Amino acid sequence: MAAITDYLENKLIDRLFRGQAYTFPAGLHVGLLTAAPSDSTGGTEVSGNAYARQDLPPSLTNWAGTQGATTTVASSGTTGTTSNNVAITFPTPTASWGTVTHFGVWDASSSGNLLVYGALNIAKTINQGDTVTFPISSLSFQIDN
Repeated sequence: MAAITDYLENKLIDRLFRGQAYTFPAGLHVGLLTAAPSDSTGGTEVSGNAYARQDLPPSLTNWAGTQGATTTVASSGTTGTTSNNVAITFPTPTASWGTVTHFGVWDASSSGNLLVYGALNIAKTINQGDTVTFPISSLSFQIDN
């Protein structure tokens, strides 16, 4: 299950209800973590050994509409859920990345603000030469209570 960080919650509340300026990110960058983040902390992101966040910008092509996986039109569904419409493939590690337990989505390719995060269904040790891919529709986020 994915969660929205305090940072993004505050920006959305201030923009929607309080009329405060917020420029939505032009890019979204998917990353991997070896320690759990929380609403207020970023966890421990993988670093080194050819690791890089993967860019998946906001678009109808890259992210599914709320009416179902792989849809490419504006959202009209009732699920409050989106998922990746394209595979997300990371560079091949040149040495171990450790045991990856979580994923995150940031507003920058490095540093930046963690926006959403979630635990992987299964923690996975990533070794040199492994292929790390989120297949289509495997990374999902829900905004609904």
